[in-house]
Amino acid sequence: MCRADAGSAAAARSRRTSALVSRRRRSRSRADTWLNVISRSPPRRATPTVSSEPALSPRRAETAVVQRRTVAVLSAAQILGGLGVAVGVAVGALIAADIAGTDGAGGLAQTFSVLGAAVAAVPLGRLSRRRGRRAGLATGMATGAAGAAVVVLASVVRSLPLLLGGLLLFGAATAAGLQARYGAMDLAAPRRAARALATVVWATTVGSVLGPNLAEPAGRFGGLIGLPPLAGPFFIAMLCFACAATVLVILLRPDPLLLAQREATHDDPESAKAGFLTTLRLIVARPRALIGLVAVASSHMAMVSVMVMTPVHMHHVAVTLTVIGLVISVHIVGMYGLSPLTGWLADSVGRVPVVLGGAVLTAVAAVVSGAAPGGSVVQLGIGLFLLGLGWSCGIVAGSALLSESMPAASRTSAQGVSDLVMNGAAALGGSVAGVVVAQASYASLGFGTAILMAAIALLQAAGSRARPDHR
Repeated sequence: MCRADAGSAAAARSRRTSALVSRRRRSRSRADTWLNVISRSPPRRATPTVSSEPALSPRRAETAVVQRRTVAVLSAAQILGGLGVAVGVAVGALIAADIAGTDGAGGLAQTFSVLGAAVAAVPLGRLSRRRGRRAGLATGMATGAAGAAVVVLASVVRSLPLLLGGLLLFGAATAAGLQARYGAMDLAAPRRAARALATVVWATTVGSVLGPNLAEPAGRFGGLIGLPPLAGPFFIAMLCFACAATVLVILLRPDPLLLAQREATHDDPESAKAGFLTTLRLIVARPRALIGLVAVASSHMAMVSVMVMTPVHMHHVAVTLTVIGLVISVHIVGMYGLSPLTGWLADSVGRVPVVLGGAVLTAVAAVVSGAAPGGSVVQLGIGLFLLGLGWSCGIVAGSALLSESMPAASRTSAQGVSDLVMNGAAALGGSVAGVVVAQASYASLGFGTAILMAAIALLQAAGSRARPDHR
C-alpha cells in the first residue's frame, strides 16, 4: 500500500514538472516569436540610431579635429601674413615717392600692390584646387616674401621699376590672405562655417592693427643692419611671409580642401563653365545684383584712394612713422572691428539700406579727411575710421546682396567677377589718387571722392526702386 502511494505521488510530481517545462517552452517560443518580429520589422525611429551612429560619428569626430587644427593653423599664418602686409603698406607709398621724387609715385606703388593681388588670385586658386589649400596659400606667402626682398633691394639701389616689380610680387601675399579665410570653411559644419571664417578674419585684424605700429621700430632695425630706414619694414615683412609659409607647409596637414573634395558628391558644372563676360551680363541684368557689385567696387576704390595717400599727406609735415602707423591702425579697426555689427545690420535692416549708409559714410569720411591738415592727427584718425566703417558696410552688405540676387548656378562665378572688379577698381583708384595729389592736393582727392560716392549713392537708391530681379 505504501509502495502504491509512493508511486502515485512520484507520478503526480512528474506530471507537474512536465507541465511546468511545457509552459516555459511555450513562453520562450512566444518570446522568440516577438523577437523575430521585432528584428524583422524594427520601429522606424530606431533605424537611424542603429545604422547611422556607428558609421557617421567617427567621421564627424575626425573632421571636427581636423577643422579645429585647420582654423588654428590658418589663424597663426594670418597673424604673420597680416603683420607683413600691414607693415609694408604703411611705408610702400613713402618709398616710391622718395625714390621718384614725386608724390604721384605713392599712388602708383599701391596700384602695383593691388594689381599683384588681382593677378595672383586666379593662379593661386587653381593651384589650391589641384594641389590643395596648403600648396596655394604657402606659394602665395612665399611669393610675397620674394617680392618684399625685391623691394628692399630696390630701395638700396633706388630703382623705381624694380620697386614696382617687387610690389607686384608682394601683392601675392594679400591674395593668399584673402583665400585663407575661405580655407576655414572647407571642412566647417554648415552651422559653424561663419564662426570659423570670423576667427580667421579676426586673426587678420590682429596683424593688420599691429603691423603699421611696427613701421618705425622696423625702420630703426633696418638702419642697424645697414639698410635705408624705409626698407626696414619690408625686411620685416619678408620674414613674416616666410614664417607664414613655413607654418602652412609644416602644420596645415591634412589638407582641408583636399579632404573636402574627397567628401564632395558633385560639382557645379554651370559655375565652372561661366566666363567673365557671361557672368557680368547676368549681373547687369539684375538691378539688385548690380547694386551689390557697384557697392563692393566703389567702397574698395574709395577706401584705397584716400587711405594710401594719407601717409604721404602726413609725411609732408614731418609726422613720425609711429603716428602714421597709429592712424592706419584706427582705420583698420574701422574696417574689421565692427564687421559683426555690420553683418547684423545687413540681416536685420536689409542689404540695400546698409549699402546706401556705407556710401554716405564713405563720402563723409572723405570730406573729414580731405579738410584735415597733414598734422591734424585726430581729425585724420576720425576720417579714416569712418572710411573703414563705410568700407565694411559696402563690402559686407554688397557682397551679400550680389550673392543672393544671382541664380545658384552662377553664384560662384559672380563672386569671382566681383573680386576681379573690386581689385581693378582699387588699382585704378590708387593710380588716379597719386596723380590728383601730385597735380592738385590731398583736399582735392577727398572732396572728389565724396562727390563720386554721393553720386553713386543716389544711383543706387534709384536702382533699388527698379522692378524685382527675375530669378
